[in-house]
Amino acid sequence: MEKSYESLSIAIDELKKEGYTEDFNLCDAGVENKSRKTIHDAGTLDVVNYYRFEGITNPDDSSVLYVIETSSGEKGLLVDAYGAYAGNVPREMIEKLKLK
Repeated sequence: MEKSYESLSIAIDELKKEGYTEDFNLCDAGVENKSRKTIHDAGTLDVVNYYRFEGITNPDDSSVLYVIETSSGEKGLLVDAYGAYAGNVPREMIEKLKLK
């Protein structure tokens, strides 16, 4: 059975306990891990899972939490607003992050 979480913050806390401790951010080259100063393109990462969170009072508060593992062994999380791929994110990365 698929896990679900009551809120984004609870999901982040629980997933960190499971080893997904890196903080990923979208950037023009793909996904960046600022603490390690590494950048990953779509071919070097795997979206293990994702969770959608709806804003209770404002639909603009909706977001998606991506659970990511990289080919170099980094495990972490990426939080993004629905479809709000910022900047010039490569098409391959947008395809990788499409919700199925």
